Amino acid sequence: MRASNPANGQPQRASWHWVWPLAVLTHHALAQNNPAPALAAAAAVQTVAAAPAQDLGHAQIIATVLEHNPQLRAAQSALEAARSGILSAKALPNPRLDWNQGQSSARLPGATAGPLHSWTFSQPIENPGARQARFDFASATETESRHLIGQTRNALVGQVRLFIYQGLLHQAQASAAAEDVQLLEQVRERVRIRVESGEAARYEIIKADAEIITARERLQTARLMVEQSKIQLNQLAAGQLPVHWRLQGDLRDSQDLLDMAQLQELMRKHNPELSLLQAELRKAQAQLRSAESSRWPGIELRYSQSRDAELRQGQWGVSVQLPLLDQRSGPIAQAAAELQRAQIRLEGRQAELGQQLLLTWKSLEMARLRIEALSQGSVREAEAALRVAQAAYRFGERGILDVLDAQRVLRSVRADLIQARYQLQEARILLEQLIGQNTEHTPS
Repeated sequence: MRASNPANGQPQRASWHWVWPLAVLTHHALAQNNPAPALAAAAAVQTVAAAPAQDLGHAQIIATVLEHNPQLRAAQSALEAARSGILSAKALPNPRLDWNQGQSSARLPGATAGPLHSWTFSQPIENPGARQARFDFASATETESRHLIGQTRNALVGQVRLFIYQGLLHQAQASAAAEDVQLLEQVRERVRIRVESGEAARYEIIKADAEIITARERLQTARLMVEQSKIQLNQLAAGQLPVHWRLQGDLRDSQDLLDMAQLQELMRKHNPELSLLQAELRKAQAQLRSAESSRWPGIELRYSQSRDAELRQGQWGVSVQLPLLDQRSGPIAQAAAELQRAQIRLEGRQAELGQQLLLTWKSLEMARLRIEALSQGSVREAEAALRVAQAAYRFGERGILDVLDAQRVLRSVRADLIQARYQLQEARILLEQLIGQNTEHTPS
């Protein structure tokens, strides 16, 4: 088995070829000193090598990724922080207590000297408008965090399903390549017999050998691409997928889709990106109300009492901040600009997603028509042409090049059919992302 070198794209020997010889050498070295650990090590190697591969389908892989993906878990932690922000917005301002103590001395005849005591209790009372705006801002932040989890989950499920179908695509390509290798080997055997009997020229066996080498290279590449897709899936699952597992599924999986009008309505209601932008718009509105209300932040009620050797005094008071020098024009203008920016982003993204939905729908229809044309016409005709070429070659009416050309045409048509099926699944996954189908079950 050969792996692909990421630096130059050339195939290289996979690193696991030396694992088994190294295990054997270790076993012999340990056996010379202590046979028991050597036997245990050999048994462990055999156990790992003989471990059966587990079959995993779409639902199992997606559930594992959603449970362990770090990006989704980080988004869930952000929701807890937003909930704490709501508690902070609900909190009332604390009262304040001032205490003073001193000593008075008599400077005039008849004055009484003695201790002095005074204390002041004050309670700020916020502007109800400013308080409500702060609470609305915190609530919009929590809603934004929820939609962020939905957006992360929706994109993550779409990415997982895309990698799954990429793996199924490479599996289908590997199956087709294996069938091509088998057919070419059969043709080569016939060519060998004819060459040895003198009925065909020597170059025919050379041509057949070259085709087999190319077909085996395609088979090896497709198998490596399957492993690459599995590694990408395990990366999204934070390495929590089994060590040995097989990907289950079929590129021909299909399900009914809604019409274009229903898809557009679902996108406007449930697209996580639009929901996130709407939450940002509500945050900007709350920020503008908070800036406008900050011109009159509130009042402060105060009661103070003082006592000396002869008198005891109590006073009530009210403190109000007057917006004479600073009318909060800067923060209000800044909040208004942020609100306008959020509105423009929402409207622009709505238009972009509408066009993207239409483009994806067209791509899905094109892939569907291409599948029908290839599966019902081109593949059958290519298979019939190959059978005719093989029969003609057996009777000596055609050469090996005609058979190889017919096989090449069939291989090309089958590859186009496999690619069209993958493009259909890719368009379906993108449509599901656009309508927010995978934002459900958002952790609360």
